[in-house]
Amino acid sequence: MKRTSIEVLCAASLIAVLFLGSIPPGGGTLYAKHKGEQADPDDATSRLFQLLDSARDGKLADYYLLADLYKDPNKPDDEYRHVLRVNYDKSRGFGKLNVWVRSVGKMTPQQLETYTPKQIYDFAETDQEKYVKTSAGQFGTPGDVYLRSSQDGPLATAPVTDEVRKSYGLFVTEYLLPALQKK
Repeated sequence: MKRTSIEVLCAASLIAVLFLGSIPPGGGTLYAKHKGEQADPDDATSRLFQLLDSARDGKLADYYLLADLYKDPNKPDDEYRHVLRVNYDKSRGFGKLNVWVRSVGKMTPQQLETYTPKQIYDFAETDQEKYVKTSAGQFGTPGDVYLRSSQDGPLATAPVTDEVRKSYGLFVTEYLLPALQKK
C-alpha cells in the first residue's frame, strides 16, 4: 500500500507531538539533575545546622561571641582576640550561615566582665573576614564564599585555602557549637 506524502507528514507530526508531550516541563528527562555530595552528618557544619534547626527553629540572628586569642606575626608581642557575629536562616537558598570576624586587643578581666560580646564586636569597628556557608559540609564547597579585608580595605572575595578551612572549622567546633549548646 502506497502512502501519500500528506499521510506520511501527518504520521511524522503525530509521532513528534507524542514524543514532545512525554517530556516533562523543563526537560527533566533530557538532563540529569546535579546532586551535590551528601555531607557527613558528623561534620561540624552539619551538627551546627541540625542544632539551629531543632533548638532555634532554623534561625539565629546577630549572635555575638568571643573566640580565640592569637598573636599577629607582624607584632609578636601583642595579643588579640577574635570576636564573631553569626547569622543563620535555613530558609535562605544562598548563604544560610554567615560568620563575620573582627579583632580586638587583649582585654583585661574587668573589661571582659563589663562589656557584652556585641559591645566588643562593635568596638572593633571593621570586619576582617566573612564566611558564607550555603550547605552542610566542609567549607569551600559550591555555594560557599570567603571574604577577607585587605590592608585597611573593605571585604573582598578571597580563595578558600586549607588555612581558611581550618580557621572556619576552629570557629565552629571550638567556639560556636559549645556556646550554643550551653544555652
